[in-house]
Amino acid sequence: MRSTLALHIAADHPAFAGHFPGQPLLPGVSLLAEVLEAVLADPALAARVGAAPRIGNAKFLAPVRPGAQLQIVLDATGRGLRFEVRDAGDRLVASGQFDAAAP
Repeated sequence: MRSTLALHIAADHPAFAGHFPGQPLLPGVSLLAEVLEAVLADPALAARVGAAPRIGNAKFLAPVRPGAQLQIVLDATGRGLRFEVRDAGDRLVASGQFDAAAP
């Protein structure tokens, strides 16, 4: 199962305040939260990761600036979802995996 979701990072996202003055950069934890919110908004994807998903791993490869237009590519794994986040130029920004909590 492969899914693709669009993600817009608003220029006034609260995470940019103070991070970093003059060179705003979205913190990795905020990017993960945005990706997880997008996953949980889709019932089929939410069922895949369950009510208490865990982060299996995450890598941050490029900065995300205010107003970024991103694409989330999701692939089903054994007990979760592997994700890639790409910018408008198709550059890989982040990757990782959400795992469903053990039963």
